[in-house]
Amino acid sequence: MIYNPTPPEKTHAENRVAYVNARLLDPATGLDAMGGVLTQGERIVEAGAGLFTKDIPEDASIIDCRGQCLCPGLVDIRIQISGKDFANVGASAVAGGVTTAVCLPNTTPVIDDRSVVEFVARAARKAGLVKIYPYGAITKGLAGEELAEMGMLAESGAVAFTDGTSAVSNARTMAQALLYASTFGLMLVQHPEEPTLAHEGVMNSGETATRLGLSGLPKEAELIIIERDLRLAQMTGGRLHIAHVSTAESLDLIRAAKDRGLTVTCDTAPPYFALNETAVGDYRTFAKLSPPLRSEADREAIVEGLKDGTIDAIASDHTPKSEDTKRLPFADAAYGGVGMETLLPITLELVHNGHMGLLEALGLITQHPAELLGLPAGRLKAGAAADFIVFDPNRGWKVSDTELNSKAKNTPFDGRPVQGRVLKTVIDGRLVFDLEG
Repeated sequence: MIYNPTPPEKTHAENRVAYVNARLLDPATGLDAMGGVLTQGERIVEAGAGLFTKDIPEDASIIDCRGQCLCPGLVDIRIQISGKDFANVGASAVAGGVTTAVCLPNTTPVIDDRSVVEFVARAARKAGLVKIYPYGAITKGLAGEELAEMGMLAESGAVAFTDGTSAVSNARTMAQALLYASTFGLMLVQHPEEPTLAHEGVMNSGETATRLGLSGLPKEAELIIIERDLRLAQMTGGRLHIAHVSTAESLDLIRAAKDRGLTVTCDTAPPYFALNETAVGDYRTFAKLSPPLRSEADREAIVEGLKDGTIDAIASDHTPKSEDTKRLPFADAAYGGVGMETLLPITLELVHNGHMGLLEALGLITQHPAELLGLPAGRLKAGAAADFIVFDPNRGWKVSDTELNSKAKNTPFDGRPVQGRVLKTVIDGRLVFDLEG
């Protein structure tokens, strides 16, 4: 495989490349047809069913996609960056087909100051792979008390606001944040977990936790925050997004709020529609996530929420952890799993299992997340950035922690057979990943 982390400023702006003989898939327009994409420099010049080899300019390089699928690059709206290793994050992203990602503010230092927003942008550009946008913190230092200067952070490039892996638990603070954000048209993203109720829990409450002798984390911890914040959003007129929804009752609350006309959206992550609490098995710490893996009934409800449109997007919830923090007794191990390299194949399980069509599933990881955050991504159209992937939706492989491009290997899908493999990733017209190159 080939990685090409050449920064954009070193590319030749006039180079033209044609990707032909591809099954074009663009959820934004409903396009599903054989055709091609012509790029010039960093932009798409033409994309459509009528673009074949005979239509390509003589000076263009031609890449034959051999009938494989070509769609917009994946847009991942929830990743964490461990330390300042943007190059490793980029390598993992492009191997998974992620061309645009949004990182949580729980970095070091916290993204609660405009200088840190600008640092993230510079570091991502220097790495030259995935495009990374930052969330700003809702509260200073993620302490849940004093509001950060969200207006200034937005001016510097923060695309939305969250306290990351911690809920804003103080109702008054959250109400003030929603009201303040509404004056700027900003979105707040909440991690739905009431901290005092979840404090000692390490996995989903229920029979499995009892059998394993582990402290249970009740689903009510999620429900309490969601119900409270929906009421606060209604009171303030603020724009609220609920991250990684994991229970059936959560979806019921969000459906009802949408029916009432509230400006509320939500996402989930692949573990919550592809795994259940039994994945913990014999104290398997790679399956220790936040929120925790839930019951089979909850998993099935998340699938239904994706099918009926209650859930607006899928995010990888990429949370790299070191081996030292994961290979511990279950109660002591860190929460989180890496997810960018499995985002596409696990999402495609929704297609292979007959839950939805290919365009519909791809929309959840391209067009919809881009639109949620107003990102210039997720579409195949003339004039847009040349960010797209070529993939084989049926190519089988087995997830192996030892073969992941991420330095962190903590995937909850380790050992799982999947279908769907990214073959090429193009960002700003540059072929940055080629599986078979």
